[in-house]
Amino acid sequence: MKRLRDSVTGKLLLKGIVTREDAQIAVEHGVDGLITSNHGGRDEESLRPTIESLPEVIDGVAGKIPVIVDGGIRRGTDIFKALAMGATAVGIGRPEAWGLAAFGQPGVEVVLEILLRELKTIMRQAGTPSLDKIVRISVVTRPS
Repeated sequence: MKRLRDSVTGKLLLKGIVTREDAQIAVEHGVDGLITSNHGGRDEESLRPTIESLPEVIDGVAGKIPVIVDGGIRRGTDIFKALAMGATAVGIGRPEAWGLAAFGQPGVEVVLEILLRELKTIMRQAGTPSLDKIVRISVVTRPS
């Protein structure tokens, strides 16, 4: 990590972090942000879903760097849950790819409109008028 941090002059984001310990080590080594992702791990059914790893990673960074969730985001409610658990942002690659494959750019635009509409709906239902009002108490999580 030190060699990589020393050689990268711009922002350094580390992808694939799913544990508190790895998040803490990344912060100690000066990483600028984390991407919580288990891409590939779910194919062989041995890793937790990314959303289950998120609270542990958020606790590990202790608010020092942003955390982006990549993987498993399919609906506006998924976005809401990730933000409520402390994610700074979410990646939505697969739904965008489906829209692109089906209808090109207009398909991607529709996917984004659907996700935004669903996010706004759950925000209204949860009484959160803005993104900064989405907090951890907004969702019920299983104990780690």
